[in-house]
Amino acid sequence: MKTSGNFSETGLAVIPANPTNFPGLNTLGMSFARTDIEVGGINPPHFHPRATELIHVIQGKVYAGFVDSNNKVFARILEQGEVMVFPRGLVHFMMNVGDEDVTLFGSFNSQNPGLQKIPSAVFGSGIDEELLQKAFGLSSKQIGTMKRKLDPKQER
Repeated sequence: MKTSGNFSETGLAVIPANPTNFPGLNTLGMSFARTDIEVGGINPPHFHPRATELIHVIQGKVYAGFVDSNNKVFARILEQGEVMVFPRGLVHFMMNVGDEDVTLFGSFNSQNPGLQKIPSAVFGSGIDEELLQKAFGLSSKQIGTMKRKLDPKQER
């Protein structure tokens, strides 16, 4: 994991190390990920249903945080050498706020932490449009725009 992976539209590149691509981790109850975030890029709100995550910043400056079960945000700017823990199942996020790419390593206390991305879970999953309109106070047009961005089955 000497270099970053391919960057997504959000400026995020992740290279996982888990039993699928690193068999030596099988049965050890852990996995890892190298994450790179371009300047201005984000790791959108998401959670891991089966693991707590610890991130260690190798390079750059990242605004990182999580939302607790009372909807309170715990966030701060982390720089090289600093760490943060995201408790299992809580929504967390990251954004590069520096002038260079961010590189960080995440470790998980599960060999299969799972990943649930909030934007695609809400707008890319096929939830009824009327429910989404009522839940978010968005118009049908706005819901359609979000669905097209996040649901690969929708026409672009």
